[in-house]
Amino acid sequence: MLQVVEYRRALHGIPELDDRLPETVAYVRGRLASFGLAAESPVEGSLCAFLDAGKGETVAFRADMDALPVAEATGLAFASRNVGCMHACGHDGHTAIALALAEFAAGHREALPRNVLFVFQPAEETTGGAARICESGILERFGVSRVFGLHLWPHLDEGLVASRPGALMARSNEVTVTVTGKSVHLSRAEEGRDALLAGVAYLQKAYALVGSLPPEEPRVLRFGKMVSGSVRNAVSGKTVLEGSLRTYREETYRFCRNGLEALGRDVAAESGCGVDVYLNEGYPAVWNHEGLYREVCGALGDDAPAELPAPALAAEDFSFYQQRVPGVFFFLGVGNTPELHAPDFSFRDEVVLPAGVEFMKKLMLLD
Repeated sequence: MLQVVEYRRALHGIPELDDRLPETVAYVRGRLASFGLAAESPVEGSLCAFLDAGKGETVAFRADMDALPVAEATGLAFASRNVGCMHACGHDGHTAIALALAEFAAGHREALPRNVLFVFQPAEETTGGAARICESGILERFGVSRVFGLHLWPHLDEGLVASRPGALMARSNEVTVTVTGKSVHLSRAEEGRDALLAGVAYLQKAYALVGSLPPEEPRVLRFGKMVSGSVRNAVSGKTVLEGSLRTYREETYRFCRNGLEALGRDVAAESGCGVDVYLNEGYPAVWNHEGLYREVCGALGDDAPAELPAPALAAEDFSFYQQRVPGVFFFLGVGNTPELHAPDFSFRDEVVLPAGVEFMKKLMLLD
């Protein structure tokens, strides 16, 4: 099992962004080839390796390969060699675990109850590489009937696997509100249309709207950036608010989206400013298939994942696979580490990687 640590360290040193992953793809392709597995690239920056065990259905295991535009500050001996780029979200660990799983599968083909498709995707952190993988039709072509994935997770006990049925991670939508007013010198303020004041009014109303939902319905809306005006002694002619909405249920998302758009019309009428509200499509919620989750837990018995009491407000594009076939996503604990995306994110005990491999092997061998 030391191989998985070797894979992780090699990958950690060559982080790349989005779907431009030439070094990473070359490394993963080379490892797969050494196991006797050929790989294809259904979309840019991806690799998919099919292991034919002669069965009538296929299980897929997904790993994400992209990194983040973060300057590494871990001090690790195997730290990033690509300046300004770092595996700060654990994708090197995910890919290493999938490689070790592929190595095991290639050597135990006769014991597999299903064919296996290993999916190494790009752009989880940016444009949703999972969606493009799904649109390629590869899941249908290889008869995938279930899909699994995992994510390294800080502040969860080292090596502990945890999950829950239903909602696990949030739907994520970026929200941009552009307020267009009329800038005039403050000595003639009554002749202007104050985009800053209108932007503040919109923000307060938006928080009140989302806050009106029942407390048992998890959600969050926060605007982390506000840019307005140009000088201190003139009425602001333009304000831009940038934030993020996180929800789980489609009804909650629709309530928030429709409400935020309606607030734009209300603030425009009240202030005389133009108000444009834009929400991108984002990633759907990671929603674990309840039936498959219960099947897995029942079959694993004492090795079943710990059940989380509540979903996380983070987002993940694994959800696109779950819209195609039943799927379950898991968290793999790395203990009390720095937060994901932090420049010093790492995990002290790499034993979590073999623990992840062992858990995924159990999933692969389920009848």
